Amino acid sequence: MRVIFAVLVALAMTGAMTGVARAEGERAGDFDYYVMALSWSASWCALEGDARDDPQCDAGRGLDFVLHGLWPQYEDGWPSFCRTAERDPPRSMTSAQADLFGGAGAAFYQWKKHGRCSGLSASEFYDLARQARARVTVPEVFRGLARDIRLEADVVEDAFLAANQMLVPEDVVVTCRQGMVQEVRICLTKGLEFRACSGDVGRVCRGVIGMEAVR
Repeated sequence: MRVIFAVLVALAMTGAMTGVARAEGERAGDFDYYVMALSWSASWCALEGDARDDPQCDAGRGLDFVLHGLWPQYEDGWPSFCRTAERDPPRSMTSAQADLFGGAGAAFYQWKKHGRCSGLSASEFYDLARQARARVTVPEVFRGLARDIRLEADVVEDAFLAANQMLVPEDVVVTCRQGMVQEVRICLTKGLEFRACSGDVGRVCRGVIGMEAVR
């Protein structure tokens, strides 16, 4: 109730990972846990997507938090663009992930940079990403957000903790960029159980930040 009240107050008033990646091309399957990054779509559009005329930013899409990625992570650093014998997904497969990632292009890029590091096939990786996303409920107060708001970054974290009773603060990192909510990053074991994030998952956002309305 405290979380919902804080967001409603904000409504009334308004009327990037920081660690260092290891050298690219690590061996697929060699990592410690996953980071699931949920991106506030309107922030990404304002900062990048609009300039690209990306379809994710079209009016009427109704996207709130989309899956930026499911990233294999070390306790210190993370792999990327790993060596794998698995084939890249066909266009039909990446197109089928557009609802999850916000677009087919984003789905392919996440496979190329991060999914290959999982040691899974593309279809297995996308299935796992859906399972991970299904484990987390987006707080009701952020769904269909109808106007731009400003609120304390801690309120975003508190809202996710309230909506997902199995999460604890150590499992969640809220990041921001240029004064806007960027992502909520949630750490999971390889078996998709929630776990504490290591120190380089992202710089914790503090203070008052903005959230643009859902488009």
